[in-house]
Amino acid sequence: MTASQIIFYILSAFILGTAILSVTTNKIFRSAIWLLFSLIGVSGLYFWLQVEFIAAVQIVVYVGGIVVLIIFSIFLTQQSGKEMPKAPMLRNIASVLAVLFGFALTYSLIYKNNFQATNKSFDWSVNKIGNQMLATGENGYALPFEVVSILLLAAMVGCIVIAIKAPAAPTTQKVEGNGHEPVELENIKEKELVE
Repeated sequence: MTASQIIFYILSAFILGTAILSVTTNKIFRSAIWLLFSLIGVSGLYFWLQVEFIAAVQIVVYVGGIVVLIIFSIFLTQQSGKEMPKAPMLRNIASVLAVLFGFALTYSLIYKNNFQATNKSFDWSVNKIGNQMLATGENGYALPFEVVSILLLAAMVGCIVIAIKAPAAPTTQKVEGNGHEPVELENIKEKELVE
């Protein structure tokens, strides 16, 4: 076994291990941190493939953007230390079926396409990646590029919705004086905030 294969297996085990921990932990903040490590492992895999530009995009967009937004939304909701509720049995069954379907799809793609290791170096320069991402022809990826931008927008809107808190209703209490009518007093903390 060569050193390159050892590095690949270490990176793959790291990605799979942190991904499994991300979906199985009961604390939402720990889940976000494990997701962060998993995405860093994917960028390490891109570095191993010598596609440095894609690795940098992975770190900037996903690690630096999406995961940081998720972590900020967790802190803004003040639920970082709370445990998530147990998932219903139907959701667990659906998750297992989705995983099995993913494995079957991956196996069928590998079986149909004859993937073989070659010593040919591939050219993934920034110029070529940019032309293919913005091209609309046969090898163009303009549509998936726009779909990813919608996904990032949806993630930002989701973080904002999670972070928004409903305003608390003002609380009043009645205090009876000496022979006078009851007087309504507002909550002292809310009154101090207004002033």
